[in-house]
Amino acid sequence: MRANFSRGLGPLFFVPVALALLSLLACAGTSDHPAPEPRAISKPTYQAEIRRTAMGVPHIKADDWAGAGYGYAYAQAQDDLCTLAEGFVTFRGERSQFFGAEAQIPANSTIGRPKNIDADFFHKHVLADDAVDAMARAQPESIRRLVEGFAAGYNRYLRDLRDLESEAAAHAACRDAPWLRPVTAQDIYRRMYATNLAAGYSNFVANIATAVPPGAQLSSRDAAPSVPQRFAMEVGGKAGVGSNVIGFGSAATGDESPLLFGNPHWYWRGPDRFYQAQITIPGQLDVSGTSFLGVPVILIGFNQDVAWSHTVSAARRFGLYQLKLVPGDATSYLRDGQPVKMQPRTLTVNVKQPSGAVVPVTRTLYTSAYGPLVNLGAIDPALAWSANTAFAIRDINADNYRTFRTWLRWGQARSLGELVAAQREEASIPWVNTVAVGRGSARAWYADIGAVPNVSSAQVKDCTTPAGQALGAAMPRVPVFDGSRSACDWQTDADSVQKGAVGPSRMPSLLRADYVANMNDSHWLANPKAPLTGYPALFGPTGEEPQTYRTRLGHLIAQGVKSHATVDTVKRVALNSRAYTAELFKARALALVCGARRIAVKADPQTQQVFSPPHSVATGPACAVLKAWNDTGVATARGAHVWDEFWSRAELLPAARLYAVPFSASDPIGTPRGLQASAAAQLRQAFGAAVLRVQASGYALDAARGDTLFVTRNGRKIPLSGGCDDKGYFTILCSDNRLDQGGYSMDGNPNGNSYMQVVRFPQGGVEAHTLLSFSLSDDPASPHHADYTRAYSAGQWLRVPFSEADIKADVAYHSVTIRE
Repeated sequence: MRANFSRGLGPLFFVPVALALLSLLACAGTSDHPAPEPRAISKPTYQAEIRRTAMGVPHIKADDWAGAGYGYAYAQAQDDLCTLAEGFVTFRGERSQFFGAEAQIPANSTIGRPKNIDADFFHKHVLADDAVDAMARAQPESIRRLVEGFAAGYNRYLRDLRDLESEAAAHAACRDAPWLRPVTAQDIYRRMYATNLAAGYSNFVANIATAVPPGAQLSSRDAAPSVPQRFAMEVGGKAGVGSNVIGFGSAATGDESPLLFGNPHWYWRGPDRFYQAQITIPGQLDVSGTSFLGVPVILIGFNQDVAWSHTVSAARRFGLYQLKLVPGDATSYLRDGQPVKMQPRTLTVNVKQPSGAVVPVTRTLYTSAYGPLVNLGAIDPALAWSANTAFAIRDINADNYRTFRTWLRWGQARSLGELVAAQREEASIPWVNTVAVGRGSARAWYADIGAVPNVSSAQVKDCTTPAGQALGAAMPRVPVFDGSRSACDWQTDADSVQKGAVGPSRMPSLLRADYVANMNDSHWLANPKAPLTGYPALFGPTGEEPQTYRTRLGHLIAQGVKSHATVDTVKRVALNSRAYTAELFKARALALVCGARRIAVKADPQTQQVFSPPHSVATGPACAVLKAWNDTGVATARGAHVWDEFWSRAELLPAARLYAVPFSASDPIGTPRGLQASAAAQLRQAFGAAVLRVQASGYALDAARGDTLFVTRNGRKIPLSGGCDDKGYFTILCSDNRLDQGGYSMDGNPNGNSYMQVVRFPQGGVEAHTLLSFSLSDDPASPHHADYTRAYSAGQWLRVPFSEADIKADVAYHSVTIRE
């Protein structure tokens, strides 16, 4: 073992102990007086060993919970300090004080990218001290100690950043920033509580932050009025933020061990990015995996006996209540004929002015018995808060304090049965599906068992207001109920773990010896051989709408491996980047399009740009490229960008005009398919516009995927493989950048493959292969800013060590102990 003091700790930590020992020896050596009784050297309050292996993955080892949190926070701060620190600023509601009111949050996360002023008021309102304190009080002692240690470990690194020469070049982007400050345990709980709200409140940041009574002053002191955001119900407000997960039972693996493939598609930047680590407290916890930055509990991962992963669930986790206001009092509402006063919360946000001065801005926001008031005026002005009506939002996870306790129990589980029991007992998973496998279990587990509102079909019929009926298209399956009647309150089952939540006996789950899977469609087809039906409508559609191309391809992949679901097979199919839309439609599309030698493109169906006169496009070169293309998005494939640009326009056609065979619930994996000949004219316009986009980009028609899809690290481009969800790629890397604006760069606010794991349980051990696509550190000065990304680019999975022997045998192993 060797200690590595680079970006770590120096010998100074051992000086106090050495001095104490010298003092004791000096006393013992005095012959004129009896030697005094040796004073016990007090044990450090916090102590942890941080062992790092290949790609910088930290393996935190401590004797107690506080030490584990201490070491975990120190490691996170070493690697991602600036993102962590800015996240704490966001969750405290202090962005405007340092970055101004009007700027957008720079990185996507589960709250999207609202303006700073709205993010500040939102967080001060929904992450108020009373809510955060309630969450903290509900935690077991183990989590309380983890949190306490985590705050101390973060603060310790702040001190070392300034004191240690080895850290002199680290985190240049924020090390001298005024917003880089110590944290408290309350800050950690606040960050953890925010995690709960991704499928509810977090989709209404500006709507909650701007919900004021008619005539009320929204802003002051030169802060520009805010515009409430348009509704976006997906987690993070962006389609494609989700995941793939497949659990293979022993019938698919062909041996005694099941196998888990977990593949979250998630943010590459910002506070919700994943951080990979192992946390070990001998005899109490030994778990490896990933969590969000600032969270001291592993959320996706594995231990010696179980492995699990998540995908964003289709179940709705919130509802709206339409309030009937008391005449003449826009901040009181009627409930069963009795007036109820809304609870005001007057909040002040400090705002940095262009001059540099900081001035306070005040808003009074309101909460009802259901939850905070919400401004829906951006959806329709008729839905704005008026003298007669207002809307409140209820998020089931606002009162769900069991989430991290559940994940911690999973980290300690000794069998799949224990994991399943914990999931049923807690019913807490906030907004994701779960797939898990366990040592000795022939079957893999799927469940959407978590916190979900409990509304009956009778209530949907009786309680949905006319406004709720009108919102049905924009908010499918979201209960929009009459808030003036207690009969419209969410219900509670006999086995409900939480008031107003569905009981676990009525939530979908499945155990299968072949496989279970989810790719962000509903629970319906966790395995197409055993459709899950009959569950409350809020859990998602069953048979009414097509599955995504990614879902269809994922099932075909799972079914195709049959009894050969080996680690090597799964690692290969996870990164081979098949484009399922090309497999389904390319041959027919080219037959319909390429018969015309030239296309007169009148308009771009995607941008609505009109070309006058029409632009003439030769089809031959692009058709030749697509015919030769191998229908994948691997970095070496040539022509994927041409197909992507074409299909993004072709899919804008209504399904009834585009597909030859429509969706059928009796063949959900095989439909829709084929293209109608009658769509040829529109497809040619789409094709011509796609070619024009490629020409405008400067990329050749036969450019390699890795030339058009890339990420930049320290000034060097790293070619990547993958594509976007709507093109049917299973390997997801989805840029937010247009091809003609610099290529499909992953340098902005992308989403896609993040922490990936393939885990099985051979006799006596764990075999785990992982990838962290964006690398462990966001600091350009770190040696772990690009190494994992280059491995992802090359398709080189990391065999991550888990046992003590394997950790210490790793060629990159180094260890350092921190204490205070």
